[in-house]
This record gives sequence, C-alpha cells and structure tokens, in this order.
Amino acid sequence: MSTIGHFVDGKRISGDSDRRGDVFDPATGRRTGQVALASAADVAGAVEAAERAARSWRDASLAKRTAVMFAFRELVNARRDRLAEVITAEHGKVLADAAGEVQRGLEVIEYACGIPSALRGGFSENVSTEVDSYSLRQPLGVVAVISPFNFPVMVPLWFVPVAIACGNAVVLKPSEKDPSAALLLAEWFTEAGLPDGVLNVVNGDKEAVDALLDHPGVKAVSFVGSTPVARYVHQRGSLAGKRVQALGGAKNHMVVLPDADLDLAADAAVNAGFGSAGERCMAISALVAVEPVADALVARIAERMGRLRTGDGRRGCDMGPLVTAAHAERVRSYVESGIAAGAVPVVDGREVTPDGDADGFWLGPTLFDHVTPEMSIYTDEIFGPVLSVVRVGSYDEAVELVNANPYGNGTAIFTNDGGAARRYQHEVEVGMIGVNVPIPVPMAYYSFGGWKASLFGDLHAHGADGVAFFTRGKVVTSRWLDPRHGGVNLGFPTQT
Repeated sequence: MSTIGHFVDGKRISGDSDRRGDVFDPATGRRTGQVALASAADVAGAVEAAERAARSWRDASLAKRTAVMFAFRELVNARRDRLAEVITAEHGKVLADAAGEVQRGLEVIEYACGIPSALRGGFSENVSTEVDSYSLRQPLGVVAVISPFNFPVMVPLWFVPVAIACGNAVVLKPSEKDPSAALLLAEWFTEAGLPDGVLNVVNGDKEAVDALLDHPGVKAVSFVGSTPVARYVHQRGSLAGKRVQALGGAKNHMVVLPDADLDLAADAAVNAGFGSAGERCMAISALVAVEPVADALVARIAERMGRLRTGDGRRGCDMGPLVTAAHAERVRSYVESGIAAGAVPVVDGREVTPDGDADGFWLGPTLFDHVTPEMSIYTDEIFGPVLSVVRVGSYDEAVELVNANPYGNGTAIFTNDGGAARRYQHEVEVGMIGVNVPIPVPMAYYSFGGWKASLFGDLHAHGADGVAFFTRGKVVTSRWLDPRHGGVNLGFPTQT
C-alpha cells in the first residue's frame, strides 16, 4: 500500500506525523493508498520553506516569472491525459470530465502568463509642481490555498499560478480524498524552473487547516468548500489578521421561461445537473419551471436520463461514482427524504445498474418533480446527482424564489426573450449569471465567485480580483529636489 506524502522545498517528504487517511478508487471501492495527514509541525516546516523562498522570489523579474509560467503551461498541456487519469482514479469523474477540468485549469495558467500586463501600475506626472505620483502592486509573501475534493486540479490552478506569478510563495493543502494530482503539479512547477520552496504541498485534514489559519507567516488564505467550513475559515483566518477569500456552497437555480427551446433546456439541465455526479459547486440542482412548460420539460429530461450510462469513468460512461461511500450514502438519504416529504421521484437513481464494480460508490441520476421550497432536497446543498423541479406561475415568482435562497453562487435563465434575460441578470441576487448557459463559469480573465452565503470575503478567484487579492497596493509621491526647493517652511504642504 503506497503512502502519499507532502512536497516541501522542492522534494517529496513523508512528514513527521504518523496519522494516515485512506485513498480509494470510487469506481471499485478499493483502497488504493494512504495519505499522510500533516501535523502542525509539518505545516510549520512547509511555511518556513515558503518564507525562505519568498524573500528571493518576490524580487524575481516579471520576465523570469513569466518564463516559468510558460514552461509550466507547456508541461501541463503535454501531460493533460496523465492528470485526467489521476483525477478519475481518485475522484471518480469520467475521463472526459476530468480532461475538461484540466483544460479550465490551463486557462488560468495562460492568464498568469500575462502577469506583466495585470501588474501594471499607474503614473501621473506633475500632480503638484514637479511632483509625480505612481502606483504599484507588490506580493504579500506566503499565502495558503485550501482546495476541495471535487476539482483536484482546476481549483488549485484557480489560485496557485496567479499567486506565484504575483511574486508570492504558496502552501497548498489539497483534499485528503484525492491528493495525488496536487503533488504532480508541484513537481511539474519545479521542472518548469520554479525555485524550491515557492510551491509546497501539505496533505492533511482539519489539523493542517487550523495550522495554516493560525500560522503568523501565512499572510492570506484562499479556500473553496462547503459554506459552514468557508465561514469557519473566514472567521478564524480573519481573527489571525489574514486576508481571506472563502468560497462556499451553492444551490444553483435554472429558470426556464415558457418561450424557451425546451429541447435545449432539457439538454442543459441534464448536463449541468449530472456532470461530475453533481459534485460541482456550479451544478444545477434546482430547475424552476415557469408554467405551463413543466410537464413537457420534465418528460424531456427524463427521456434523456434514460439514455445515460452510469459506471466506471474509464469505460466511456456518462457519469461516474460519488467520491466516497459515506458521501454516496449521504446523497442516498436525501433521495429517501425527498420521497418522504412528498416530492415525486420521476427517476430514482437508487435503482441504477452501474457499468462498474459492485463495490463502487454508486448512485444514478435522480429527478424529482413537484418539489416545494421547504423540502430538504431544495434547501440543502446535496452535492450529488439529484435534480429538483420546482413549478412556479410567473417570471416574478421565479426571481423571488431565487433571491430568497441564502446562496448566491450561480444561476441560469433559458429564454428567447432578450428583454426578460436582461431583466433577470439585473434583478437576480447571484454572483454568476448564465443566459442560455447552464454553468456560467467565467473565463480566467474574469473572476469566479458568488454572493451571500456562497462567498466570505471581498475578492473573487482569478482574473483581476485574483491579482488584487495576492498583492498589496502602494502609492509613491516623488519629487527630485534641486536648489529651488531649499528653505524652511513649517506650514502645511499644499498642492500648487
């Protein structure tokens, strides 16, 4: 049984802690390895390595940082199939979905390759007589990234390339459920020319998270996970004086108006509801059907679901297993809760016959109709392949439903009415909007993040917000003295 350790100061290490966690292949249910769970001392060693590296890396030229980013981009692009295989083996999502995750991560690396443009400051000449002012942005030092199990490559790449390109050193703590991809990324960064210690990976659980939140050498924390943990990370990190961006959970609504193309809407609902087995913070889990389209729309979705093949992600299936046995059981309990509450199970994923090992962590796509807002399958983030249809009588009722939800991550509207779409994007209280786009994840040069209980902190991931998060601004006011500026004057300085 292999043991997955850490990556600190340019090499893999086992760490001092003797605590271990199990890593599984979700499609077979078999344990494939054990991951070392870092102690506070292990975390401190990684932070110290990062602090040493940060002192020189912050002074590395933009040309040097950019060269490393370009080289890293080429390595990831050439080895994307290897990364996808590792994702599928430990997370369970199908290979095509894993490949898409790698591609979205590559887009952020490519954005970081343009860091010289993103870090440009401003200059104003002669703001006062022979006085100039200019602004610049400088790195924070050591930053921590705490990433979730559902995107073991894409989410770390939302933050790590931007942080490094801005001149910081990074300590990354990936999910202990699927840790191997992060170690590969760290090794490839080193191969691309990144100095030792600029990127470190510590595997672990809450003990490692708390150590990062408390360590005085860590200046900022980026987190993605559930809302309760995001709130905890934000509060504890902020109390320790750190800059924190904590992206939490979601309950994403897809509103379908009566004029929408129902076939395209049904395709989108299936793709966005069941891709990655619903283990996406941007998954559509609540479909809001504005009458009179619900019957026709539900029938179309159910017909498409009947053609989906659930099974091992390496066999060309449409949807893979859930990440752990415990999580599969949790999602299954929501299906049971929905039935008990009176929702109509149009398709029951508990009845699926998977194309995979009988011991895999299986639950097939599930569709509920006649869901009401007080049911747990509507109120809770299930994080599984469960799609709930809520019927409403009007556009206004749909917007009221979306805005009443405590989450505000993503939403979509399907319509052929441009006026309705424009009104929706203006009125809805959600951070990311899709118009006939079910999963509105922004491109890397825009920023990713929600509103309300989906985000704790002010700045979103990647794009301009990412650069702002990983840097601090300075403004310099400068005058080069000559003999005309001599003399003593105790009056308050004024602009002339």
